[in-house]
Amino acid sequence: MRRLYSTFAGGWPGIGLILMRLVVGFALVNSAGSALASSPAIPITIFSVLLGIAAILLIIGLYTPIVGTIVAVIEGSRLVTIPANSLVYLLVATVGAALAMLGPGLWSVDARLFGWKRIEPSPRKSYLSHPE
Repeated sequence: MRRLYSTFAGGWPGIGLILMRLVVGFALVNSAGSALASSPAIPITIFSVLLGIAAILLIIGLYTPIVGTIVAVIEGSRLVTIPANSLVYLLVATVGAALAMLGPGLWSVDARLFGWKRIEPSPRKSYLSHPE
């Protein structure tokens, strides 16, 4: 993850990224929950469970580039195959792709696990101050 992003955005951009993650995550949880409640066929159940897991990972900000790509691919395929709610699928796929490219932001599990750590070196002992 560290190689994908040079920084994890904080401040207003970080707040924007967490809002994007939360909105898309809760939209996917709602979509997956309603699909599973209607006792669907096996392929729809698999995609719904996958989207539910992806939604939880997006909400907490874990493996965001991978999960954002998965969401973009699944929602993009739904956009092509299911004519109903095409604008919703387009919106979620676009935001998923944007999160994959932009990253999770400072307030995420990714930033805590893979963010750049600042290491403070201990002060060096001076050899001139110690008489022998």
